[in-house]
Amino acid sequence: MSATPWTRGRIISGLGGPRLLFGRMYEDSGIELAVLPKTGARVLCIASAGDTAAALHQAGHDVTAVDLNPVQLAYARQRLAGGVSTEGSAETLMRLGRRAAGSALPAWRPPALRTFLALDDPAEQARRWHSELDGPGLRRLMRIALRPSGALAVALRPSFAAVVPARFDEVLRRRIERTVTSHPNARNPWMWRLLAGADPPDTPPPHAPDLPLVQGDVVDVLERTPRAGYDAVTLSNVLDGPGPAFGRRLRAAVRHAVRPGGTVILRSFRGPGPAGAGWAAQDRSALWGVVHVRRLGTDPDKNNDRKIDPCDT
Repeated sequence: MSATPWTRGRIISGLGGPRLLFGRMYEDSGIELAVLPKTGARVLCIASAGDTAAALHQAGHDVTAVDLNPVQLAYARQRLAGGVSTEGSAETLMRLGRRAAGSALPAWRPPALRTFLALDDPAEQARRWHSELDGPGLRRLMRIALRPSGALAVALRPSFAAVVPARFDEVLRRRIERTVTSHPNARNPWMWRLLAGADPPDTPPPHAPDLPLVQGDVVDVLERTPRAGYDAVTLSNVLDGPGPAFGRRLRAAVRHAVRPGGTVILRSFRGPGPAGAGWAAQDRSALWGVVHVRRLGTDPDKNNDRKIDPCDT
């Protein structure tokens, strides 16, 4: 049986049982909505904080959400039923980073950031990013925090720290730049979550109280699914942390559970490998190095459906 470090329910180093990892989601569900049929697809997704599952459900898809972490799944259930959002481990790390930046750099204090995030013109956003936000002070702080021996690597459990790109300070700055120069901030809740720790004003909460939620390893769930039982799976970044054996098992389980011609969506925090970045520039969250979308058994390159493997991302 191949193992995954997600079993521990912890991304931060330390002892103890599972924790809430994600209070919100950082995958742009617009990717899923763009590549799936308009309605009616049978979709399996990672539950996480529930945002993607709710967006697909509200679009009329038949969604099942799965999560290995019982704390995370319980949180998704109450949030989809109208409960309030709270802070998980990921939000804690981001809040500490924002606090450090805001304490030293006026452009990174909440009032200034909200002014930047209210912009609706990528050209103006690009100008502000280069002239006000992405300066020497930010680069110095990010170098201290995000290089391999920095604060982030110390905080993360080893399996997850190994996924962080070697020069992540530069990588993350480029990913943010890519996003703010291409997508309007005012309509980008994922950029608000990253930079302000909040949703844009008047953003409705996710709501899908009747959506099926399943506790378990996504591989186990896929293996138990009747053959070709799903039209699509969206797997978030489940391969960030596990080793190649888990990737091989996941690949086989996806081929079993997703019908020929069905869609597989997989994100990774890592930098792009030989298969390229895929849809990463279209994902408005700015965090992802890779967003792969595959049609099983239909791509001209017959090996395309093999690219749900950690060595390819």
